[in-house]
Amino acid sequence: MCGGSVPTLNGRSLDLRAMTADDAEALYRIWGHPQVAPWLGMPPLSSVEETRLLIDQLLDMSLEEENLRWSILGPEGEVIGSCGYNNWQLEGAYRGEIGCELAPECWGQGMMTEALGLVLDYGFDKMGLNRIEALCHPDNGRAAGLVQSLGFRQEGILRDYRHLPSGFQDVLLYSLLSREWR
Repeated sequence: MCGGSVPTLNGRSLDLRAMTADDAEALYRIWGHPQVAPWLGMPPLSSVEETRLLIDQLLDMSLEEENLRWSILGPEGEVIGSCGYNNWQLEGAYRGEIGCELAPECWGQGMMTEALGLVLDYGFDKMGLNRIEALCHPDNGRAAGLVQSLGFRQEGILRDYRHLPSGFQDVLLYSLLSREWR
């Protein structure tokens, strides 16, 4: 990939950069927001400190090339979300899985489309991925619409794929191939 570092990616109206401990307060508000938290596929975070610990884990995982996560910086340089690769495999598969979250006040402005465009460019052009997947909760029409607008195709349902405190959860599997991107 990139030697374990998280590169800065610059877009027209936003930038992606490595997460820092200073992002914890903003990300805690986003990840814990009642319109965002149900779709994360993980138990809710209980504090800013727990969010800092998660950021530290994600940064450690990026050094081991297990995960690659960016903070999304809005036009004023403020943290408005996060996105990146939850995992990837090169040899034998050349595929990765993306995930993203955005502050609800930024929804509908094209910001996540721009952010994921940068992530997809990086995955296909720099990481050498051939296939990028997105997993969406069946009731999350906003996420499904987003990935479809980027060219992803729905392949099927992964039944009881995740386990949360509320029980097992299905997810919809979407994919985009390198030859289909731009």
